[in-house]
Amino acid sequence: MAPPSAVPRRARLSARLAVVCALGALVVLVAGGGPGGLLLLVTAVVGSALTAAGIWWAVSHHGAVRVCGLLLMVGAPAALVVLYARAGLWPEALAAIVLWAAAAASARSAVRLVRRPDGMRAVAGPLPRHPFLIMNPKSGGGKVGRFGLVEKAEALGARVVLLDTSVPVDVAALARRAVAEGADLLGVAGGDGTQARVAEVAAEHGLPFLVVSAGTRNHFAMDLGLDRTDPARCLDALTDGEELRVDLGTVGGRAFVNTASFGVYAEIVQRPEYRGAKAGAALDALPDLLLGFSGHRVDARTESGRLDAQQALLVSNNPYAGTEPVTGGRRPRLDLGVLGVVGIRVTNAAQAAEVALRSGRATGLRVLTCHRVVVESDADLLPVAVDGEALLLPAPVVCGIRPGALRVLVPRHRPGPPPARPAPNWREILALAFARPRPPEPEPGPGPGPGPGPEVRGG
Repeated sequence: MAPPSAVPRRARLSARLAVVCALGALVVLVAGGGPGGLLLLVTAVVGSALTAAGIWWAVSHHGAVRVCGLLLMVGAPAALVVLYARAGLWPEALAAIVLWAAAAASARSAVRLVRRPDGMRAVAGPLPRHPFLIMNPKSGGGKVGRFGLVEKAEALGARVVLLDTSVPVDVAALARRAVAEGADLLGVAGGDGTQARVAEVAAEHGLPFLVVSAGTRNHFAMDLGLDRTDPARCLDALTDGEELRVDLGTVGGRAFVNTASFGVYAEIVQRPEYRGAKAGAALDALPDLLLGFSGHRVDARTESGRLDAQQALLVSNNPYAGTEPVTGGRRPRLDLGVLGVVGIRVTNAAQAAEVALRSGRATGLRVLTCHRVVVESDADLLPVAVDGEALLLPAPVVCGIRPGALRVLVPRHRPGPPPARPAPNWREILALAFARPRPPEPEPGPGPGPGPGPEVRGG
């Protein structure tokens, strides 16, 4: 956190508002509701824990236990609603919810103001004369055709290759052939997995790389600040662009732009039935994987510490904001030169409830940063999901980072990355709320006159 003298006034005011709103929520519950207010507070905590436990039983068991978990997952919140209605505590409950939501929003605002990261610095670069783009017509539900990406790219002077999705295609080989034929920019309109394979070739040859947000989720495009609603705007970089220098992650010698996942998710995406029915395949596989009846042991060694017997391990190209990779967050920077690591080990309902209530402070969740991760296993071939693609890599698997390896050409006019949502720490909020104000900056004056000449000693 910044020293007290450097805390912006807005951050201090937001922190104070957060404290006032949080205290107000407690006052409404205790004073407004009397003994019923205390009951409201206790039952809310218990209900949240029971809901988390129900979710755990639903995903980690089959049969009757799963049915009971589903009933608890739905029944706990419903029971709270009935309890509040019968006790006549609706006004207090609504007021406390509003005040606590305001406290959380103000706390996030205060933290965001003092933790505000410097954005990635864009630099001017030469515009390409012979751009080469690979486009997947099926990606993102057909965005290539829907947004007329081929026609616009060709009108801007690009050579476009449409992938034949009915047969396996080595996109890296296509990119290397294009470089040999004189391409001075490589680009992809497709998913993150395809982006990574071509980005690796661009980095090898020192060429700029163009990301067209035509995938389904477009995590890489989002963190670059590109327009994910209109992928055609990404092509504006061909005539009015600037460059960002970003890092590339490596896993087993292969590049990735977002994440390499080990454990539960990696095991699930290996299954043939996953592509056709993702939700059903995941629910069918999770109980055995979570409770250790199947799947491979995953241990990780880093310079920041060990993570043993992890059920899920996520290694990201630069860290995500807080613990948000678990819920699909974002990376504020892609040029910090470090890996983000999130390890999860939850073996019972109590630990699942702790993760739900305490998030990053839960014992079942480990979050750290490092430059190198060695993932070990009891298997010769370890399942890995690299930017969503299923791979089998020989164990141990080494993950690393290549700082500034990739030149990304982006449009000069782009939405920019969405703001991070840092998780507030209430000790930090209290420190910000009572920090001393920053001293006023002196008014600019006409400047000092010529000072005295150098002092001369001796004779």
